[in-house]
Amino acid sequence: MTRTVTSNLPVNADRIAADIDTLSGITEPDRPYTRRAFSTTYMRGRAYLNDRFQQAGLATRVDAAGNLIGHRPGKKPGKGVIMLGSHSDTVPDGGRFDGIAGVVTALEVARSLQDQGIELDHDLEIVDFLAEEVSIFGVSCIGSRGMTGQRPESWLNRMSGDLSLAQGISQVGGNPAIVTPRNDIAAFLELHIEQGPVLEAEKKDIGVVSAIAGITRIEITFSGQADHAGTTPMDLRVDALCAASRLVMDVQAFGRELAQGPTHFAATVGEFDMQPNAANVVPSHVRLLIDARAEDSAVMEDFCARIDQAAEKLAAETGVGISKPRRISDNPSAPMDETIIETLANASDAVGASWKKMASGAGHDAAFLASVSKAGMVFIPCLKGRSHTPEEWAENHDIAVGAAVLRNAVISLDKSLQE
Repeated sequence: MTRTVTSNLPVNADRIAADIDTLSGITEPDRPYTRRAFSTTYMRGRAYLNDRFQQAGLATRVDAAGNLIGHRPGKKPGKGVIMLGSHSDTVPDGGRFDGIAGVVTALEVARSLQDQGIELDHDLEIVDFLAEEVSIFGVSCIGSRGMTGQRPESWLNRMSGDLSLAQGISQVGGNPAIVTPRNDIAAFLELHIEQGPVLEAEKKDIGVVSAIAGITRIEITFSGQADHAGTTPMDLRVDALCAASRLVMDVQAFGRELAQGPTHFAATVGEFDMQPNAANVVPSHVRLLIDARAEDSAVMEDFCARIDQAAEKLAAETGVGISKPRRISDNPSAPMDETIIETLANASDAVGASWKKMASGAGHDAAFLASVSKAGMVFIPCLKGRSHTPEEWAENHDIAVGAAVLRNAVISLDKSLQE
């Protein structure tokens, strides 16, 4: 891991480590780092955070969207809120630092300011957003969407067993009937592990995020003809799997070409279903789902056009019926604010941290906060880029450096946002 910064950080690294150790230890029995939103384990983690927020002198509440918020009033009411935060929920068998590091470092910023007697003109809020990960209701970023007025009304009727999302939000202390987007957030900052190998490979302490990639998911179905695998001649088959496999290779080829451009791009066929899925039957039907991520919306449109053309060409060449590629979700990229980017770069320099500007290929709550405020993100390195796995690891020193960058940025923004 990186070690550009060695000492004199204006935050308490031991305090950060203790909170991460305790919170990550609140997990399902025999399932390391499993604390899914809406579960009793998740609520135990929330109770711990609520107590730690209050010990830091923050007034706590749960807002209508189900987010846990710790509030520190500023000296000049009405200036707006500088908000820091991330999420404490995990994927099943998830990571020890994903989300948690962002909540704990945000809390440490508040504690550091309190310890050093630094008063801000702006109000400061520390947030644990509800259900950033894909939840038991099949949707994600529930809290940040709700806070910013971007949660679809229809989502409230989504069910998990006998529980509706509306009931789940109520159970965590929210009020799903209230939809009032925040208009008082002057700036939002989020720290997160990179979830990729770039910072570690380039020996950088900090990633200053330029944009959060847009995510488009494309569904395509292939309709061939089931036949006996032993008796049907090879040149008389209408094999749905062979056609689908060719498109999978097209996805890889297009993705590699577009990734050579100046902005982030990645594409994956991550979901694949085949029928009848029997060893002695020529496959008759295939469904695949493409996950494409682009920092530049024009690059995404280029990719989608290529997929459309490839599907038409394959249908003509193979005789397999191929559906028109259907975008089942299409979230645009979220550029981070240039003022925030510059502030975070300067804050990194101030603690002697090496940094690089980079896009985020993963989605984050900051993408939704960017629609109502100036937003920015800080990445810190994680071991081999591993995430969403029990092997996920980040050095506490690196997390503390990120916390120091956040602290410096908050102090700077408290002044510059008034100019």
